[in-house]
Amino acid sequence: MTPPSDHPNIPRPRVGVLLVNLGTPDAAEPAAVRRYLAEFLSDRRVVEIPQIVWQPILRGVILRTRPKKSAHAYKQVWSEAGSPLAAITRAQAQALQGAFGPDVIVDHAMRYGNPAIGERLAALKAEGCERILLAPLYPQYCAATTATANDAAFLALAGMRWQPALRTLPPYHDDPAYIAALAASVQKSLSTLEQAPDAILASFHGMPARTLALGDPYHCHCQKTARLLSEALGRELIVTFQSRFGRAKWLEPATDTVLAGLPARGVRRVAIVAPGFAADCLETLEELAIRGRETFLAAGGERFDYLPCLNDGEAGIAMLRTILGRELEGWIGAA
Repeated sequence: MTPPSDHPNIPRPRVGVLLVNLGTPDAAEPAAVRRYLAEFLSDRRVVEIPQIVWQPILRGVILRTRPKKSAHAYKQVWSEAGSPLAAITRAQAQALQGAFGPDVIVDHAMRYGNPAIGERLAALKAEGCERILLAPLYPQYCAATTATANDAAFLALAGMRWQPALRTLPPYHDDPAYIAALAASVQKSLSTLEQAPDAILASFHGMPARTLALGDPYHCHCQKTARLLSEALGRELIVTFQSRFGRAKWLEPATDTVLAGLPARGVRRVAIVAPGFAADCLETLEELAIRGRETFLAAGGERFDYLPCLNDGEAGIAMLRTILGRELEGWIGAA
């Protein structure tokens, strides 16, 4: 059938995959960090304090003092490619381009900052993606990460006249492909060390302890990931939680506290891995690899090794092909 001459141009049907990670400021400068933190810390899922109480604290104290400190931290890990998180997530999307066939477009977005989820969903729809798999790259489900990424996508769809069909990637904390990729990555990193560590820490991003009582499965997902990874490696892991913020009680034990106490227990060499992060970022490269090292050595430790995330390495990309391909079943070829 030939459409009329004045018919709007409609691209051929395709399938989209949108990789999503947390986000990053546009530059390692206080003004850019302030914009980023204002968006991030205003999310009601991230800070579950009534806004009438929280916003004066955020605007009156935190956004006046924290951006300068955070910008200094970002400068220590920033590169010509920009933020490590943005550069690696972009590289992951590029590595997966073509992995699912010529009619599947792989793109990436950030929940906070740029490129925004709504912007990239609209771009995929404009390219003919009538079916889109939203893939928040958080292995362990948490309302403050996975759910808020989904929220942003659904809000973007609410403003579309012609909505694409949307699927969301489930948590993959215990997926055999993920555990195997983690184990392979850790073993590869350990093989490059001059001396084997006395202990290995598995550090996950922390959350307020009350989230566990409220029914968030995050703590349980982290513990299961660590248990399965420990079994795959054939050695014990010490599970810790990092990145405390504010005065509330957070999940424990705290990574910095454990690192400071290990030398007194006879642990002189330590390695640390961050299984909850799909890509290296400020929290791994600055908080763990730099400040974590300083904490451990200052307490009397002799050697500290940070083991990188899966990033866009061979094991990580193969894992993403597996879990994303599974979620695309029934769609690939339908276009």
